[in-house]
Amino acid sequence: MPSTSHPHVSVIIPVYGVEAFIQAAVQSVLDQTYSDFEVLIIDDASPDRSVELCQQFVDPRIRIIHQENRGLAGARNTGIRHAKGTYLAFLDGDDLWLPQKLEKQVQHLDANPAIGVSFSRSALIDETGTAMGTYLMPQMSDLTVRDFLQGNPVGNGSAPVVRRVVFEAIRFEVDRNDVPEDQYFDEQFRRAEDVECWLRILIQTDWQIAGITDTLTLYRVNSAGLSASLYKQLESLEQVLAKVRSYAPEQIAPWENQSLAYLMQILARTAIRLRAGAIAVDLSHRAIKTYWRIVLEQPRRILPTIVVAYLLRLLPQSLYQGVSSLIEKVAALNHKRQIRHQAPATSALNQS
Repeated sequence: MPSTSHPHVSVIIPVYGVEAFIQAAVQSVLDQTYSDFEVLIIDDASPDRSVELCQQFVDPRIRIIHQENRGLAGARNTGIRHAKGTYLAFLDGDDLWLPQKLEKQVQHLDANPAIGVSFSRSALIDETGTAMGTYLMPQMSDLTVRDFLQGNPVGNGSAPVVRRVVFEAIRFEVDRNDVPEDQYFDEQFRRAEDVECWLRILIQTDWQIAGITDTLTLYRVNSAGLSASLYKQLESLEQVLAKVRSYAPEQIAPWENQSLAYLMQILARTAIRLRAGAIAVDLSHRAIKTYWRIVLEQPRRILPTIVVAYLLRLLPQSLYQGVSSLIEKVAALNHKRQIRHQAPATSALNQS
């Protein structure tokens, strides 16, 4: 086993209220084919048994760091400050990695010195860990500010592996209890802190953000409380836009309304998945009102979303269930077909 004194990769796992999932998450790191890493488990004052469960692992590469509750951005910042690795990888406590995750993304960064942030394709799993058959299908290369304003190509907090020097390039200092402290993710954001960070990297540095088509991250869709947070996610994007406007107004001026409309469309699809028909209809209408050209730019997404939203709202639940199941099967088949054309899906996914 490689020495932990100078690990090549630091894996940062924020922990808060994930006792049902955290052991599987940590084990998915220990099962990696690439072993030159340390694991920094950041206890963000978790109120449950999450940290106790983490303490059951006996591996010299694991360190547990305790702090007062500072949110996801604060936990990641603490991890970055304590990390020893050249590359920093992030895993949320309720998600999973497939075994070749670090191996393939380290190769990606090693082979492409201009890329500062590497990410992988993600497959969706439900609360029980069962594959949902659908994937996050983002653009993988030539990513610009506009792409991150139209959505988050990185997809989730468990997908990226980042060069340490990238974070050093966007580091800023804040006074915390009258003590200067380096931060990287902006702790003023309780949501969308990752999108804000990726935008800052693209705007303030020359580093590229790029993905690989291998499915290496399993992103857990946890519906608990999600419907209530949809409008809060929209508010978070508005806060991100306000921050970028403060230091690079010319970068986002052409895309602000478009950005909001695209997020509304994404949130409408989430509302459909949660069977929240009224919210799905409202968000669909607001997307078109905010930026009507979205209908022309993404007709294969916005039009089916509107139709399904109305079906969900108007049809009896039993009848809608049959229609919904058919739509989900078609979406899953379409994703798998796209993946086959781009690259073979990671075989381990079918074993999860």
